[in-house]
Amino acid sequence: MSNILDSTQQFVTDLLTNQLDNKFLYHNLRHTQRVVKSTKELLESCSLSDKDKEVLLLVAWLHDTGYTKGTKNHEESSCEIAEDFLTKEGYNAEELEKVKSCILSTKWNATPSNEMEMIIRDADSSHFAQSSYLETSDLLREELKLLGLKNYSQKEWLELNIQVFRTDHQYYTDFAKENWLEKKDKNLRKLIKDKKSEKKLAKKEKLKAQFKSESPDRGIQTLYRVTLKNHITLSDIADTKANILLSVNAIIISLALSNLIPKLDNPSNDYLIYPTVIFVFFSVVSMILAVLATRPNVTSGEFTKDDVKNKNVNLLFFGNFHKMALSEYEWAIQEMLKDKDYIYTSLTKDLYFLGIVLNRKYSLLRWTYTIFMIGMILSVIAFAVSFKFFGPDRKLELLSQVLVF
Repeated sequence: MSNILDSTQQFVTDLLTNQLDNKFLYHNLRHTQRVVKSTKELLESCSLSDKDKEVLLLVAWLHDTGYTKGTKNHEESSCEIAEDFLTKEGYNAEELEKVKSCILSTKWNATPSNEMEMIIRDADSSHFAQSSYLETSDLLREELKLLGLKNYSQKEWLELNIQVFRTDHQYYTDFAKENWLEKKDKNLRKLIKDKKSEKKLAKKEKLKAQFKSESPDRGIQTLYRVTLKNHITLSDIADTKANILLSVNAIIISLALSNLIPKLDNPSNDYLIYPTVIFVFFSVVSMILAVLATRPNVTSGEFTKDDVKNKNVNLLFFGNFHKMALSEYEWAIQEMLKDKDYIYTSLTKDLYFLGIVLNRKYSLLRWTYTIFMIGMILSVIAFAVSFKFFGPDRKLELLSQVLVF
């Protein structure tokens, strides 16, 4: 085959990438590439000449380029684009007419008149037999909506697809009938199953509809839910970090008390006093800060009816109601549920004060880790200096010098 196919592929790719409206979610470069792939698959099983095969591949690449000029009469627009491009490429006029004829045969209500038109028709509708048909179909539905052509409901779209599968579409080539028809029927069964499920859900949707105007917006619910979850996760992380430091410093102090401090009774080990004090001091300070980071704050746990009426109390935080009687709390909750703004305000306050607590925890944790790190560094330096200048070897050296004198 000639280099015309490479040139056409590059031309169409550039055209659909740069000039096609992004509202075309289905009739885009991806669709064209699928049709080209399906065309090649069909051509492997037919006895057309190489020239006719080349024509069909050109058609597969060019058949939807007309969408760059709009949806109206896009097949004719595709023919104009094909003629202009192929003429400039010096393509044979007779073969060019075949290209245009095959492009026009991709019209939905057209009937193919020869094998070439049958092949391109089957290739253009090969998605009916693909496992991704339902997703592809949804893209086409959304495309029609974005372009302002038709806004189908889910129920209408299912019924339309079932009608197309049953009466409006057929495969023409023997290869498609043998290899694609069974997969197409499988997709039809999925559509019918979805339609039945849609009917079952219809009653539930009606029940939901009557509460839709009263219930909080789903996006708002998601915002509060995700943010609250993130706050709680961060709080758990902070507590875990604090517990790690508590455990580490507890082990350090235990080892110091059991192994290091008893040795300080021996005068020969007095050089260890200052490093040990530094070591234990920073460990104790780290433990204190870790405890402060996790220590809970207890609030009054009471509210008045005026607080509820004036929306001055957050009923979602246990610290504001743990001393109240159950009947009083139930009354307060009922009052809050009557007022959507009060619910949002309470949720917002809950998030805000959780953020305040998180800020305090992480600030203390930062100081705790910093002090722990500094303490470890200073302790190691102090022990090293003590061993170097005041350790047993240094004492023997000074003693020998004194004896010499």
